[in-house]
Amino acid sequence: MAGILSVSNLNTTNAQIKYLNESKQNFDKRMQWFVDSRYGMFIHFGLYSQLGGEYKGKDIEGYAEWIQANADIPGEEYALLTQTWNPKNFDAKKIVRLAKDAGMKYLVVTTKHHEGFCLWDSPYTDFDIASTPMKGRDILKELADACKDEGIKFGTYYSIIDWHHSSQYRNPEGKKNADHWFQVAIRPEKKQEYIQYMKNQIKELIDKYDTDILWFDGDWVNWWDMESGRELYEYIRTLKPSIIINNRVAKREEFHKDFGTPEQEHPATGLDYYWEACYTMNNSWGYKKSDNDWKTPNEIADKLQEINEKGGNLLLNIGPDGNGVVPAQSIIILKEAGKLLKAKR
Repeated sequence: MAGILSVSNLNTTNAQIKYLNESKQNFDKRMQWFVDSRYGMFIHFGLYSQLGGEYKGKDIEGYAEWIQANADIPGEEYALLTQTWNPKNFDAKKIVRLAKDAGMKYLVVTTKHHEGFCLWDSPYTDFDIASTPMKGRDILKELADACKDEGIKFGTYYSIIDWHHSSQYRNPEGKKNADHWFQVAIRPEKKQEYIQYMKNQIKELIDKYDTDILWFDGDWVNWWDMESGRELYEYIRTLKPSIIINNRVAKREEFHKDFGTPEQEHPATGLDYYWEACYTMNNSWGYKKSDNDWKTPNEIADKLQEINEKGGNLLLNIGPDGNGVVPAQSIIILKEAGKLLKAKR
């Protein structure tokens, strides 16, 4: 089990460089590999994967990765999932090879979703892979190494909200279960502590795994503002100036650097800034046993072509199950769509 370290006093600013003010020439140069890539793999994987969208024998409506919210599972009970989370069949090499064979050029994995569980052994929390039967394996390193071997860029998703962290609590306001968790509240006196916690972990993802993309989510909560997002953006760029960061690091409606992120849709005429549309292969992002509403290979190929023609990238999601295995239907669809794409080019 990971030991908990005190919050480190990291330098969060660089007086010499303001990365948000970089020239268009430098910005375009930094983004070039992303623009050229056009197609990437999204992986939603966490504690929720072992539930497969079911809780106490019932299929829970909504996204599988939101099951703690949708079933209103108390934090103490949800944390017990670490005792049984053992995706021993997770095969990073096979997953990355699948991405490459499908024509994908980069990969983004959920290192910490809203549930707060970390897919790596972090010294800043015990709610991580080192507290599960998977202790001793570093699946992020396995993915990062496999990506390097195959010439695939490696990216990491990180949620701004954290249902497990002591700084946040279930919002008593709202009509439905998910409402209480969607606008998770923060204890004002702990906000700066939590921001430092995020910075510490983001630095880990850069230092340990040399991530090429930081893909944020959860920016909708009331307590996360543009100022916090802009400051976090600057901090990350001081750690790795070449990194690419999505617009959800701040408020996505107002902040466009480094790229926009329409979800489950894409603009009819494109956007006047860099963008990437993320889609699921069925209806859920995390693995859901009952979700068999799969897109066809032709739908995937057509969607990619349309998005690319409008100037965007497609980030297409897979959700490994509780054993770490990619659903067979996902594999079939990706391979067939890959063949169609090769035939079109």
